[in-house]
Amino acid sequence: MRHAEHGTSLVTMTDNTARLDHVVLWVRDPIAAAGFYEKALGMEPLRLTEFAAGTVAFPSVRLNEETIFDLAPLTLAERMRMLPGAAESAGHPVNHVCLSLPADAFEALRGRLEEQGVPVSELVHDSYGARGMARRAFYFTDPDGNVFEARHYD
Repeated sequence: MRHAEHGTSLVTMTDNTARLDHVVLWVRDPIAAAGFYEKALGMEPLRLTEFAAGTVAFPSVRLNEETIFDLAPLTLAERMRMLPGAAESAGHPVNHVCLSLPADAFEALRGRLEEQGVPVSELVHDSYGARGMARRAFYFTDPDGNVFEARHYD
């Protein structure tokens, strides 16, 4: 899942079709969370140095050339004033985030998670998603309890 040009954080898209841009996850320790996503999922960490220096509010990790996960520290909740009740969202996770992978990357991810002692669910077969029925899927959590599904369609 690592971005082809390590270190780049801005990608120019050539069309304006709807895409998932980013997901914000509440985490206790953004630097540790970035380490998990880099080591277990192969994601590229972004803005870690700037976060450690205090010049940005949170770091991110890149899923692919179009999508990142922002790793928001729980302390950021008090600044969430854009909508009534937004500050109370800290600690209220989304049900789960699903990652669609090619079959070989799916197998590699499951292997890395197991090597690192991350509990993974049994395989689920023929579950419905954005691209129809996925052949196989499994679930796991990050160190902050955010639930992820990994699946492949091919």
